[in-house]
Amino acid sequence: MNGTTGQEHFSVDLRQHPRLRIPAPFVCSLSRLGLAKWLSRGGDGIGVVFDVSMKGAKVMSEAGIQRGDRLSVSLSLPNQASPMTVEEAAVRWEKDQIYGLEFVDLSPVAEMRLRKFITIAMKPAS
Repeated sequence: MNGTTGQEHFSVDLRQHPRLRIPAPFVCSLSRLGLAKWLSRGGDGIGVVFDVSMKGAKVMSEAGIQRGDRLSVSLSLPNQASPMTVEEAAVRWEKDQIYGLEFVDLSPVAEMRLRKFITIAMKPAS
């Protein structure tokens, strides 16, 4: 035996939309949608966004959400006058109060604001 387990550890990012790591994380607010909002306690609260793409975000929160929840998310994007609202996001994964959100319903205006933020943030500093 050569000392390996046969399982090589490597990471392949299969995302269609690249993630933007946020150098200074920003705040978001979370609110459950639909029946789950009325049947459960918690699920509303604030979070901190660590990375974002056109299709989702990685958020840390104590809001008590879980995989499968549907949320409305308000993102306080840096250097923008008012928060941007994601009408519907789905919680796709969770680990230690960190959640992967997929943006399911994004208005054209919100999409434009998010695209502008990502484009500006991805430009190298001169």
